[in-house]
Amino acid sequence: MKKSGELAREAYEFEGKLPLKQAIPLGLQHVLAMFVGNLTPLLIITGVCGIGSASEYADIQVALLQNAMIIAGVVTLIQLFAIGPVGGKVPIIMGTSSGFIGVFNSVAKLMGGGVLAYGAIMGASILGGLMETVLGAFLKPLRKFFPSVVTGTVVLSIGLSLISVGINSFGGGNTANDFGSMENMALATLVLIVILVMKHWGKGIFSSSSILVGIIVWYIVAAVMAMVLPHTAVNAEGVEYTKSWVLNWNKVAQSSWFAIPAFLPVKPVFDMRAIVPVLIMFVVTAVETIGDISGVIEGGMGREATDTELSGGVMCDGAGSALAAVFGVLPNTSFSQNVGLVTMTKVVNRTALASGAVFLILCGLIPKLGALVSIMPQAVLGGAAVMMFSSIIVSGIQLITSESLTPRRLSIVSVALGVGYGMGANTAILTNMPQLVQLVFGGSGIVPAAIVAIVLNVVLPKDEK
Repeated sequence: MKKSGELAREAYEFEGKLPLKQAIPLGLQHVLAMFVGNLTPLLIITGVCGIGSASEYADIQVALLQNAMIIAGVVTLIQLFAIGPVGGKVPIIMGTSSGFIGVFNSVAKLMGGGVLAYGAIMGASILGGLMETVLGAFLKPLRKFFPSVVTGTVVLSIGLSLISVGINSFGGGNTANDFGSMENMALATLVLIVILVMKHWGKGIFSSSSILVGIIVWYIVAAVMAMVLPHTAVNAEGVEYTKSWVLNWNKVAQSSWFAIPAFLPVKPVFDMRAIVPVLIMFVVTAVETIGDISGVIEGGMGREATDTELSGGVMCDGAGSALAAVFGVLPNTSFSQNVGLVTMTKVVNRTALASGAVFLILCGLIPKLGALVSIMPQAVLGGAAVMMFSSIIVSGIQLITSESLTPRRLSIVSVALGVGYGMGANTAILTNMPQLVQLVFGGSGIVPAAIVAIVLNVVLPKDEK
């Protein structure tokens, strides 16, 4: 007989029937892991376009943020359950992609910003999403270009690119005035310690929900700290600021209880200056999604992804991004942060992830609930992120070493990481290259590493049987 509090074995089965009392906390920690990342790209691009919170279009930005949560939940449900061929039925959480920020930033500046530029971004995203959907439908004959050595290298690159993001959050976010402060470092370390204790000494649901437990403990400790420690400090310029770990309860109090999502909050504009670079980025993000799916299947289920899973997953990426653009939201793709969470906990249950998707939708419909999650400081996420992101690296290594490390496989991995990832990680080397090359290859080390791995896999002579 299963003891009270012990996690059901169905949690480790994708289609297992998991009780809601266990599924909900497991799904909630997925939302906490990606909530900030889901909204950040929108805040950046609306700011660049001049339709941010300080502009006359502030109400549009609020509607977009609300839609971003709803769309992320809806597209995640499509990925989990599938509508026809769209959706891989894989344990993936979908959300607003940060991979497009570089391209969208350039498009906005090229078009002079404003609602027109944002509309052009939406128009290009609709076309790009439809193109990726078609690409996903024909992915099966292209599968030979993505053996384990290639997908493993892509997954490894994804993990490596996220490590700096995780440690940045650990210090409270490098845009914070108190980045790296004793309070931020101490609280992030506390979250990490609680996660480790719950993960390895906790039992059942407490072990698998270690991320959620760590974050809840942080909320309690931060509330106590706010009672005994000063909320503000003065920076080097003599300007007073509020410390980043202080919880902004006023934001929750000022949020409304219910809001209806806005359809076409920004009218799409179809402009070739935006369409061409965005279409290229959709091909790039398809490769990254293949890596994410490969990583979550290997790390969570201990096997390689099937053709159907990869094809349906990429099609969901495309169709979900087109749907997102109709609601004024940036492209929705697989979230690598949550891949790390799955590989760390091994919980792949569809009901658990679906409960997280439903919570995202509720956050969009009930702004007060979304505000409660949004006030979570970066340091809290950082305590969990450093461990989650490292788990992605381990999944990549497992994929690469799933077969013997022959000289050919070693060459592919070594050159792809050394030249490809190194080039993307140190973007200064691309300064004198055409702008299009900088946009595609300069965003992160993932894209150049993937391209180098794919090319070498085709060019180098095959190993003898």
